[in-house]
Amino acid sequence: MGTVHQLSTAGTSASLGHATEAYLATLSRRDQANTYRAYSRRLRAAVAEFGAAAPPGQIDPDAFAAWFTAQWGDGSPATWNATLATFRSAATWWAEQGWAGADPSRRLRRRSLPPDRSRALSRADVDQLLTREDISLRERVLWRLLYETAARSAEVLALDVEDLDLPNRRARVRRKGGAIDIIVWQTGTARLLPRLLKGRTSGPLFLTDRRARVELPPGDIDQVSGRARLSYTHAEALFKQASGGATLHQLRHSALTHDAEAGTSTPMLMARSGHTSVRSLAKYARVSAEALQRHQAERDPARRR
Repeated sequence: MGTVHQLSTAGTSASLGHATEAYLATLSRRDQANTYRAYSRRLRAAVAEFGAAAPPGQIDPDAFAAWFTAQWGDGSPATWNATLATFRSAATWWAEQGWAGADPSRRLRRRSLPPDRSRALSRADVDQLLTREDISLRERVLWRLLYETAARSAEVLALDVEDLDLPNRRARVRRKGGAIDIIVWQTGTARLLPRLLKGRTSGPLFLTDRRARVELPPGDIDQVSGRARLSYTHAEALFKQASGGATLHQLRHSALTHDAEAGTSTPMLMARSGHTSVRSLAKYARVSAEALQRHQAERDPARRR
């Protein structure tokens, strides 16, 4: 884990390049690795466009809007909004340091997201994925753990062996935003985990197949085998290949949707998901097409009895 150093800002200004690297240094927690990669790619693109020496508060907002739209205007609303959030987060932090009084993205607006009511996989599809014998043990454990806990992929991939409480079928995770929380799994995961661990008592829970070829933080390396922590990118690619294009996030979405359809209470859904607001949870609690079809069939007055 990197160290964030307090920067003195009294009576000083910062260039866009310096301000960008200083902001990225704040994203140093292990669970922020994916955020760091995405933010660094977007922010450094702006540095390349407007110059490392440019004062961040003096970037012309119309020029920034034109460049931003050229870069991300043809993408999905979700990508547009996520990228815009990157620059606004950085600009807020720069303002707190006294480096920028105005947000260069202020001419831009978030885009509306069309509702997606088909994100949840059916129970049959999930069961088929979790019981495939042609999938490696690592993936079987990861996928089942994601579905049974309804945790975020980043939270589960950041787990270390030391975080596990095997007798009680639970683990300590760092949620989005940094809060420490507990996730709990069921019998399927409990039966597979010891086979995956093979007696390991420390290091990342999910490891790559080969030794790391690049230098990584000590916490992301198994000190015995030299293998690295499994990355989200690799884990996602393997799941997409096996599922025909579904994402790891859909396992979480499916778990929460299936729970909601079964009548699980809102407080319990929030505890499983790690959400702190009902509004954030709402998109997961929509009835799936599978459940709607079952509901209609059960109440069809013309069906054969």
